[in-house]
Amino acid sequence: MMTAENDIQQEELPRTTEKHSGIYLLWDEMPLERRLAAFWALPLKEAEDFFVSLDTPDQSELLCSMPEPDRKLWIRLLPPDDAADLIQYQDDPAERERMLALLDEAAHKEVVALLAYAEDVAGGLMNPRYARIRPEMTVDEAIAYVRKQAVQNLETIYYVYVIDSGNHLVGALSFRELLLTTGNGRIRDVMRTELVTIHENADQEELSHLFSDHDLIAIPVLDSQGRMKGIVTVDDIVDVVREEAAEDAHKFGGMAPLEEPYLDSPFWAMVRKRGGWLTVLFFGEMLTATAMSEFEHAISKVVVLALFIPLIISSGGNSGSQASTLVIQAMALGEATPKDWRRVLRRELASGLALGAILGLIGFIRVVIWEWIFHSYGDHYVELAATVFFSLTGVVIFGTLCGSMLPFVMKRLGLDPASASAPFVATLVDVMGVVIYFSIASVLLAKLMV
Repeated sequence: MMTAENDIQQEELPRTTEKHSGIYLLWDEMPLERRLAAFWALPLKEAEDFFVSLDTPDQSELLCSMPEPDRKLWIRLLPPDDAADLIQYQDDPAERERMLALLDEAAHKEVVALLAYAEDVAGGLMNPRYARIRPEMTVDEAIAYVRKQAVQNLETIYYVYVIDSGNHLVGALSFRELLLTTGNGRIRDVMRTELVTIHENADQEELSHLFSDHDLIAIPVLDSQGRMKGIVTVDDIVDVVREEAAEDAHKFGGMAPLEEPYLDSPFWAMVRKRGGWLTVLFFGEMLTATAMSEFEHAISKVVVLALFIPLIISSGGNSGSQASTLVIQAMALGEATPKDWRRVLRRELASGLALGAILGLIGFIRVVIWEWIFHSYGDHYVELAATVFFSLTGVVIFGTLCGSMLPFVMKRLGLDPASASAPFVATLVDVMGVVIYFSIASVLLAKLMV
């Protein structure tokens, strides 16, 4: 993949829809019958714009409610990448074949080629239609040729790509630059050759990072031989980023991602996705009960220790959740990579020590003040306060290290780092927090446990 930064001047994106009608505001609230009635009541041009602007599930709902002749007209409005998304959305293979058959010959070939890619790679997101010119053309010839392409089949023209006879990408210009260049010059003399491109099988996460890092409107997609396959535009990747953010949010909450919007998700499917992780976390919390049973004698001798168990383990869980969230976010944005784990370890060790000492000092002061005012803890309140101080420091350090290192472990195992979610980290810290707390108490309060 070529990685040189493309400094082609960015042009402002056009607005995809102008909301002329209340249908845009009320669409999500309407039942299917009212949606159909409102859609067919729109003027033809507005209905076409509206249909193209809809999300894939809504397009599918409308299309599947139409008679066969109307389906053919409306599906042919969609660019190949959107048509591929619509067909791929259908669960029934027979329905997919019926929709494919509605396309014209050229679109059929393009969509079949797109369907061969996985949904989450650049090839599966790209539009195979883009403005192309030859390097030996003059500027006037290139403008005339681009105008002809735009009339025939181009959805958007942000950049004009220079392709040789072997379909290899050799350069590009912004449409603005092409129009402002004098007509007698050759394209090879005015084109830009330092381009940001992406391989057709590159993951959508890598693609989103390229858009973010270079502030581009479109990125060309190449195969292994440098042949151009299509373009991915920023509006395509915005939908991907939104989906990945929702998926990560579900994982942060300790559940499998929902495949449909919350209110549209089947009840038992949602229970299954939530119940699996809850069961795993429940078994993890059972280890906390097991750990506490090992210190049953200490609790029976110094009952006051039980009062501080929630305080100790929740502080460790909170610090671990903070650390895991920060590291997962940094990895998602490309700010931290697996090779940075040592730097993160040192940083979080220092952070955990500082945070633990702060919380420990607050806990120490709290025990002392309560003893002075209410005489709650007896003659050994100083030892108890010290136990709380060192336990909070140790548990917060452990939680911070656990939360920061677990995403790297997940990545190393080939798993999604977001799986190292806050509930998962908190469960691990709960178990270890009990062990740390009572181990310190058995040393500092040994006289009371005899």
